[in-house]
This record gives sequence, structure tokens and C-alpha cells, in this order.
Amino acid sequence: MNRQVTREFYAESKPAPAPIKNKYLEAVSLIERLHRRLLEVIKAEFERHGRTDINPVQALLIYNIGDDELSAGELKARGYYQGSNVSYNLKKLVQAGYVSHQRSKADRRAVRVKLTEKGQEVRRLVDELYERQIVPIREVLGMNEEEFERLNKALARLERFWTDQVLYRL
Repeated sequence: MNRQVTREFYAESKPAPAPIKNKYLEAVSLIERLHRRLLEVIKAEFERHGRTDINPVQALLIYNIGDDELSAGELKARGYYQGSNVSYNLKKLVQAGYVSHQRSKADRRAVRVKLTEKGQEVRRLVDELYERQIVPIREVLGMNEEEFERLNKALARLERFWTDQVLYRL
């Protein structure tokens, strides 16, 4: 579907029936709440370990850097963060010794970051938290691999739809 046809489709769209609109708004609200709840879970985990020197957003940033050496732009391109949020948090993580940075040899304006040993400790804490959650998710919630596949596929389709909304100004 080309851009003009897509715009015409959206311009001619009729209002959504109430049941699907309500389900859509419920899904949007759940996505927002789930992200905030995940940050609360990570915060509680770090408090149990006496780690109050890092916030949950920074812990997730560290987790997402992983074993890679990346630029702030690459983290942003992966879709995890807004540009200024990445730069601010990376600066704080470098200052606190969780992340090291080095100017790119190819482009002196670009900075590459990677985790220090201290950053790897944080990454391990987040990974251990996720590992501990797997069995209860399966046994208590009854969610299995197939259910997560369906959930992830639906969320990826919604992400793609929203991305198209931005890219093509629909």
C-alpha cells in the first residue's frame, strides 16, 4: 500500500465501533501500566539488594546494552529510548562507573559505550530477576511459550502500526 493510498484510507475511515475502541484503549492503558509496574519491580529488587545508587530506567538501559559496544544513537534506534533520555542516563552511568565510553576511531563525534564490571553486576541482577520470574509465570499464571508468541506477535504488529503512524504521518 503506497503512502497516498494509505493516507486516503485513514482520511475516509469511519469512527471505530465502541467495542473495538474500548479494547484498544484498554490495551494502550495496559501497556503504559505494565511499563511502570516493571520499573517498580526492578526498583524493589534493587532495594532488596541495598542498591539505591541506580534507578530502574538506568538498570534497564544497562541490561539492554548487555555485552555490546554501542552508541547512544544505536540504543535509540533499537527503539528503547528517546534521544535526550539516553544521553542523560548514559552520562550518569559513566559518572557512576557502570558504563565506560570511548570516542569512535571512525567518527570522533560519536561515542561508543560498553558496560564495566560494575555495570555487568547490575545486568546480572536484572537477568536473575527475569530468570526467577519464569517458573511462576508458567506455573501460577499458566502462560506458556505459545501464549507469549501470540502476545509478542500482537504487540509487534501494534508497534509497527504506531511506527507507520509516525513515519508516514497518518
